Amino acid sequence: MKLLQYAGAFAFVLASCAIAQQQSNQPPSRAPNKPTVLSTVVVLGSPEPVTEADSSRVVTVMEPKEHPLAVPTIEDYLRADSSVYIEQRGAGDVQADVNLRGGSFEQTLILLNGLRINDAQSSHHDLDLPVPLAALSAIDVLHGTGSTLYGADALSGVIDFITAVPTASSLSLRAGVGSYGENEQSAIANVVHGKWSEAATGTRDFSTGFIYDRDYRTESGSSESRYSSSLGTTSILLAGNDRAFGANQFYGNYDSWERTKGWFASVSQELGAKTQAGFGYRRHTDNFILLRNDPAVYANNHIDDSWQAVARRKETLGSVSGLFYGLDFQGDSINSNNLGQHARNRGAGYVDLDLHFRQRGTLSVGGREELLNGGPQAVFSPDLSGSLLFSHQWKLRAAGGYGFRLPTYTDLFYSDPTTVGDPNLKPESAWSGEGGADWYAGTKITASFTVFYSRQHDAIDYVRANASQLYRAVNLSGVAFTGVESSVHWQATTRQALQFSATTLSGAQSALHGLQSEYIFNYPVNNANVEWIGQLAGFIVRNRVGVVQRYQKDAYPVWDASVARERGWVHPYLQMTNLSNTGYEEIEGVRVQGRSFVGGLELTISKR
Repeated sequence: MKLLQYAGAFAFVLASCAIAQQQSNQPPSRAPNKPTVLSTVVVLGSPEPVTEADSSRVVTVMEPKEHPLAVPTIEDYLRADSSVYIEQRGAGDVQADVNLRGGSFEQTLILLNGLRINDAQSSHHDLDLPVPLAALSAIDVLHGTGSTLYGADALSGVIDFITAVPTASSLSLRAGVGSYGENEQSAIANVVHGKWSEAATGTRDFSTGFIYDRDYRTESGSSESRYSSSLGTTSILLAGNDRAFGANQFYGNYDSWERTKGWFASVSQELGAKTQAGFGYRRHTDNFILLRNDPAVYANNHIDDSWQAVARRKETLGSVSGLFYGLDFQGDSINSNNLGQHARNRGAGYVDLDLHFRQRGTLSVGGREELLNGGPQAVFSPDLSGSLLFSHQWKLRAAGGYGFRLPTYTDLFYSDPTTVGDPNLKPESAWSGEGGADWYAGTKITASFTVFYSRQHDAIDYVRANASQLYRAVNLSGVAFTGVESSVHWQATTRQALQFSATTLSGAQSALHGLQSEYIFNYPVNNANVEWIGQLAGFIVRNRVGVVQRYQKDAYPVWDASVARERGWVHPYLQMTNLSNTGYEEIEGVRVQGRSFVGGLELTISKR
């Protein structure tokens, strides 16, 4: 039966592709106009944007503004990358953990326009983005360590969410309804006038839930102002969200309830062509009630603040190479009835030499020294990567580096009826390396193959000897992962594209010494995705099928699809999630929503 589910879902994707191929001789109504991979701009993994052909790292670039009605949530975008594993607790962007290349959910650094927004209280809130999905223009995913350029938490990868820059004044209003009492609304207003622009976005989404105590209500909004002067571009971003949701089974066998709020403000300023400065401030609150119908039994209230100030500069060496360096200062604090009151600060300096050899390849070497408060403690994070080009079709690349992560306040000080932290935890770190090849078969077909290895030191996990004991935070030694990832992108015509990716992982379970793990060994040993997107009869149609096999678990398929009209100013849409109606859990004991449908209309008025 499972094989039939897999085969049926994959067959539907391929059949859709074949239908669109038959119609490819018709004039396109609105071609995607996606640039070839050789000219696609990569922001992560390099101190300044480079084309994909010049990048020596594996970076996945996603563009939410290309087909904004085709993909419902941020998590759905990330699932298209097979090296990313999402552990989702609730629908509607309520709460989800993100894992890269087998690393735990705490080992991926989350950025917003290049500024860190990882949560100091708990990494369970790292994807609690203050900006709506509708405000984003790109999601870049760096595979592998990134601590040299970005600092702590970038052991297994980095994800940067980039807000959109409006090019014309416009207004978009959207409303939709669907399964389980789903109701969503959004508004996007852009104003462009000379050197000044303003982008304001607001969204609201709520549901009665697919089971008891899994209802949710989420609201988010953002405002970003930009001004261009002789000095450079100034950008001011203000954003916030409010999420209240039933947390049935989220952290054990309890009908819990939780509400989180987040605020973010940032200012970035170009100081001429070579220097950039930025400042970001994030505030996040978490109100957790263990028993929804009896709040007095146990409740947590956390308020955490974090800030970051950066200065980055580049010096041109020759016509294509460069020397990049900068300073980075960060701080965070928490005020909690459970975790207490704590604060910490750190500062860092980095330097990176990027050498580009025309039509030959690249070589990058860098290092970062991070000073931590509380004593003469420092962390040095080196990085070395390079690529070698063969004609215009083949590229060999390799990279290696060191990453580290400081324990969150939850890791250090948390306690509840099931879990206990440890204030004596050491920071975790990892040495990682990778090698691979990219193949560019003209402008229509690209393929990538990578072998990677990561060995962690003092990895942080929660373990216990048996189910009658509490989970306790500990440092583990001997945790290592070896993996293979591959991807193929086929731009069949100007109106359709097919993308496939697969990642296989092998880990060192001997590090547990017979203990039960809560997080580290929940990784997928096999993860594959195939996605087709194209135009049929004036509509954008998307089909995605993913097959996941977690460690010591059975494989399961998930089939998502959507259809939307993008021409004109009235855009109907239908988003279908888990059409295979697969019953599965991405986190042990937390059921994922079954088959669901959401449909609605978007009205867009634009002044060109």
